[in-house]
Amino acid sequence: MATVQTIAVTEDETGLRLDRWFKAHFPGLGFGALQKLVRTGQVRVDGKRAETSTRLLPGQMVRVPPLPTDGKDAGAEAEEIAKKRPLKPSDGDAAFLKSIVLYEDDDVMVLNKPAGLSVQGGSGITRHVDKMLEALADKQGQVPRLVHRLDKDTAGCLVIAKRRAIAAELAATFRSRNARKIYWALVAGVPKPRQGKISTWLAREEEAERMKIARHGDEGAVHAMTHYSVVDQAGQGLSWLSLKPVTGRTHQLRAHTAHIGHPIVGDPKYFDKRDWELPGGIQNKLHLLARRIVLPHPRGRGTIDVTAPLPPHMLQSWNLLGLDASAYDPAADSDED
Repeated sequence: MATVQTIAVTEDETGLRLDRWFKAHFPGLGFGALQKLVRTGQVRVDGKRAETSTRLLPGQMVRVPPLPTDGKDAGAEAEEIAKKRPLKPSDGDAAFLKSIVLYEDDDVMVLNKPAGLSVQGGSGITRHVDKMLEALADKQGQVPRLVHRLDKDTAGCLVIAKRRAIAAELAATFRSRNARKIYWALVAGVPKPRQGKISTWLAREEEAERMKIARHGDEGAVHAMTHYSVVDQAGQGLSWLSLKPVTGRTHQLRAHTAHIGHPIVGDPKYFDKRDWELPGGIQNKLHLLARRIVLPHPRGRGTIDVTAPLPPHMLQSWNLLGLDASAYDPAADSDED
């Protein structure tokens, strides 16, 4: 039987219209069916009625009712959904997730998400972290929950809440920008100055499924700010950046580095390898790692501070270029806001 879901809006979904949020999360739901659910009050945002044009804020809770299929009765709908539903999480899913745990206590897990694994489902995506977490449900049926997202091709620290109440606390931490995130990237060229701040407005470029630089007041435009530091470089062709996002917008680091003329190596949306000469042995995969996450424990038990190792393709590049992963990271001790 279909059930009601309550899903937290992540920071990178800030400003997204409710109808587009549904399209991202439930691509099989028709717009007409969504309109009916919204009109009849079955879809709620923070317990209140909403419109399909409502723009969402991070930490808001979206009530998702059992989703219908236009023109089918409930029985036919349930049968159709059951046929299309991916296989239930297996013991293999549980074992895999446990194998990539970087940190765990009674309330929180931090996973070392591999590059290439989606965090949430979407069109054509049946294997993703959100679904696999069902394999870790406790005896009371509580399923661990996502509290933020990483792009499919970004590796590294992914924070998971073990219960609904903890998810709400962590979502508030991310919303208030009390979670400190540091990313590592290999970019084309060497930015000048070697340390700086990138502050722009970003908006979705729907057809290209990427973000574009926008102006304040443009439809859907959100402000984005990133601090960067050059940790090391390989000649003038490539450099290792430490990136500290102040905001958490979709593709923020990828769009920002491209904006200053130094796109992330291997980025399929913002980097064109035909424009850059890369040394042999550099894999054409996104070289972006969610290196470190630092945040207060949701139950006041000190600070959670977790670091992820370089994924295999980035480690190969670091070794090839003679970069030392143990080198001092200027972003590690900075206090920019």
